[in-house]
Amino acid sequence: MEVYEAIRTVLAVREFQDKPVPEALEVKIIEAARLTASSRNGQPWHFIVVHDRDTLRQLGAIMTSGRYNAQAAFAIVVAIDKDSPFGVSDASRAIQSMVLTAWAEGVGSNWTGWIGMTEVAALMNIPDSKDVLAVVPFGYPTHVPIGSKKNRKTVSEVAHRDQFGHRYS
Repeated sequence: MEVYEAIRTVLAVREFQDKPVPEALEVKIIEAARLTASSRNGQPWHFIVVHDRDTLRQLGAIMTSGRYNAQAAFAIVVAIDKDSPFGVSDASRAIQSMVLTAWAEGVGSNWTGWIGMTEVAALMNIPDSKDVLAVVPFGYPTHVPIGSKKNRKTVSEVAHRDQFGHRYS
């Protein structure tokens, strides 16, 4: 799948098949994150790949915005260096790289949580100098809505030409 097609079609997946993701694809997803550009090449991110079913269930219990982490083939806990002024931005870019790489190969995912997840940090033994930005579950979707349309604003509502207020059309 081409990059634009992945962007155009990607959907948030919250229900996963009980089917493992091949290790080579998992490595490709992690590599996509690692290779993502970062400000000043700081790479202020850390990726904890979770396969253990009990740990996935615990993540599902902790994540009020993502109970479905418990059913994922695996999840990636994304932590950032607290002292990095670019941590949120850079790691967000890395997450998007993972999501699109997975989707292009038929694997769904969804961002869950937000900064300050101290229970997740404790479960993952993440040091105090780091903060958990997100937990991203991955797996094959139970279903993909065929012909679903994204509910997005039009280009003229969000893009401007030369100055704000000059609609791009």
